[in-house]
Amino acid sequence: MTPAPHPEHGAEDLCAAGMQLYERALREGHVSGADAETAPCLVDFGLLHPAVTDLTRLEPLAPAVALHRMLRGTEERIADERRREARLAEAFEPLMRIDGRRSGTEGLSMVGVLSGYDRIGRAIGQAMAESSSEVLTIQPHTGHRLAHVLPAIHTEALARDQDFLDRGGRIRTLYQHTLRNAPSVIARYEQLSGDVEARTLDEVTDRLIVTDRRVAFIPASKDRSVALEIRHPAIVGFLATAFDRLWHLATPMYPQAVQRPTLNGITPRQRAIATLLIEGHTDAAIAERLGMNIRTARVHVAKLAATLGSESRAQLGYLIGRSGLLDQEG
Repeated sequence: MTPAPHPEHGAEDLCAAGMQLYERALREGHVSGADAETAPCLVDFGLLHPAVTDLTRLEPLAPAVALHRMLRGTEERIADERRREARLAEAFEPLMRIDGRRSGTEGLSMVGVLSGYDRIGRAIGQAMAESSSEVLTIQPHTGHRLAHVLPAIHTEALARDQDFLDRGGRIRTLYQHTLRNAPSVIARYEQLSGDVEARTLDEVTDRLIVTDRRVAFIPASKDRSVALEIRHPAIVGFLATAFDRLWHLATPMYPQAVQRPTLNGITPRQRAIATLLIEGHTDAAIAERLGMNIRTARVHVAKLAATLGSESRAQLGYLIGRSGLLDQEG
């Protein structure tokens, strides 16, 4: 009697026969080649492989190793799909502009995808060259994620910004408070001349550039290697308004720095941390949101606890609430 053909399936839907045989191989250390004929999927997926000392036996691959290999394959496929999406969007973006002008829906296609630091830099440079009055930027703390490209990006941006200022433009930039004394930021304003201002906040949005309130750029990937170029008036207007509201809440840093006051021994940064502690955030989440490393965040938490006389995390939250610290104006 001819055995029924083995059903096709993926590794994530391992058949009952395959699961039973794999479990047995893990318990006993091996199975025979004849046994594997009932579940050929195990060999196909690499879960069973011939023993070095006896080719008639099949030994199991460790589940942790098998899972890692399969997940890595999945991640690679996802990355390939994302690259494919970016290439498709880049290829069709000019075609959508043509179709938009023809059909009267041009505004619906005024969001382009830019891939690669060089292409993003050229697009921003072109937008600034076409601008004459104002550039709004938000520059969050990036840590070390972009250490390999930041020097080149900063050098190019500095020259681009100075050219814009020389043509009578105005630049306003928002940073996080943690960058007020950063050497790279200080050096930037030592080199720029013209109508340029900077302010800081505890938290800012992701990177944003708006030129003449007509074109906006925002990142579309964590490493900033993909960005969106936005020319839709409604979206650009929304982003510019969001910037304006953050700007009015921010503390001046350049050209005239305003010192942020310490109240009752609690620094402004510690007040920001206290707010996030009350909301239940972990030290890692606090560090990420405020643009500092986790060690620095923990030092501030410890100082805050010492100032309020707290002996535990739970007690610290209670003491922060009872102290009225977050009701004080800073």
